[in-house]
Parts: sequence; C-alpha cells; structure tokens
Amino acid sequence: MSAALLAAYYDAFNRGDSAAMLALLTDDVIHEPSQGAVRQGKAAFAEFLDHMNRCYSERVTDPVFLTSADGSHAAAEFMLDGTYKLTDGDLPPATGQTYRLRVGAFFVLRDGMIARVSNHYNLADWLAQVGAD
Repeated sequence: MSAALLAAYYDAFNRGDSAAMLALLTDDVIHEPSQGAVRQGKAAFAEFLDHMNRCYSERVTDPVFLTSADGSHAAAEFMLDGTYKLTDGDLPPATGQTYRLRVGAFFVLRDGMIARVSNHYNLADWLAQVGAD
C-alpha cells in the first residue's frame, strides 16, 4: 500500500494536481523542506504548493520507492526536471532556466495517508544550474 500511496502522490505532482496531492495527506501533515521552515497542516502545505507552482514547473522522473516492513515509513529517490519560471524570494532571478536534480524524500505514513514529507536536494547544485553567481 505505501508504495502505491507514494506513486499516487507523485502522479498527482506530475499532473500539477494539488487537490489530489492534498487528499493523500493527513490534516496534521508535517512538511520538512530541504531549505526553510517546517510547516504543519494541510493549509500550510497548500500555500507551499501554490508558491512552488507559481515559481517552478517540475516533473518527477524515475522514482524508486522504499518502504519499511510495517508500512509506517517510506522513502523515494527520483530525478526532478524543472523550469525556474518566476524569481523566488532572494534566490537568483528566474529567466526560464531548466535544471535536473536528484531528490530524496522521506515519509511517515499513518492510516493509509502521508503524515510527514521531508524533501532533500543539493541547493548548491541547483544554484549552479540556474546560473547563480
């Protein structure tokens, strides 16, 4: 079940279907981004998704899912192909740069839903790809 849950989550991500992604999360979901503050709850996660969709166009490719024997934890490794569409805060200016990153994500699963999402990638690699000085 947990690998199917992650596959559904990333399928929704690739479709740009935030509502479908949110439907797979617990109400008290914890989001731990690679950079930035921890968020809690679906509303905070929805705000994050809206922001990301404004600034970036991304697609997950070649995902690999790993799950714990008891189904309470899972991980995903994948390539993230993206386009930087709109300048994000104090990051370098966006000019439509494309990038490709390896990402690791870790999950806590509860009652058939995602209760925690923790994403990790190499920011220095991303900065180099988008032409940061």
